[in-house]
Amino acid sequence: MTRRRARRALAALLAATGTALALLSLHSVPHEGRRVHIAARDLPAGRTLTATDISTVELPSSAVPDGLARAPLAGRTVAGPMRRGEPFTDARLLGEGLLRGHAPGTVAAPVRIADAEAARLLRPGDRIDVLAGAPPADDALAPPRASARLVATAIPVLSVPPPREDPHPGGALIVLAADRSQALALAAAGPALTMTITAH
Repeated sequence: MTRRRARRALAALLAATGTALALLSLHSVPHEGRRVHIAARDLPAGRTLTATDISTVELPSSAVPDGLARAPLAGRTVAGPMRRGEPFTDARLLGEGLLRGHAPGTVAAPVRIADAEAARLLRPGDRIDVLAGAPPADDALAPPRASARLVATAIPVLSVPPPREDPHPGGALIVLAADRSQALALAAAGPALTMTITAH
């Protein structure tokens, strides 16, 4: 009986020792995580970030998205609406990430549309035709000019910043994905720009 009890005691000791070693090994595994900047609240498109818009959490490496935006983030502009807790990535902020997926040489071209209410119907990814209104004739007796001319066609919308409290008299600002020739044409088109939404 004494030997049997000794064997049972030894077996129990070995089992306890194994459990302790297993728990110790689990605690000794390094925690693989990464600190990530996230939206501290719901953010509208076009918002210029301040420190109160930004929070930091630690996420498992497997949950960290690609293209994390580099600090500092304060002062940068949100390209599209963001939900609270969403990580800041290069595709969510105005900059090179906003043009990801577009052809090489594409630039972000800010354009002011005269009809602000029409511009608010747009969403990133929409395609529009941009038209320039003809300037008034200097001579009242001069023949009438064409009412508008086409400046760019089927051009993608990158961002539609929200309206300001003090609306700009020239209309609403939008950001388009233009090639360099389109960007030059848009810059030279003058202030009286209008648009139509296309099905391209």
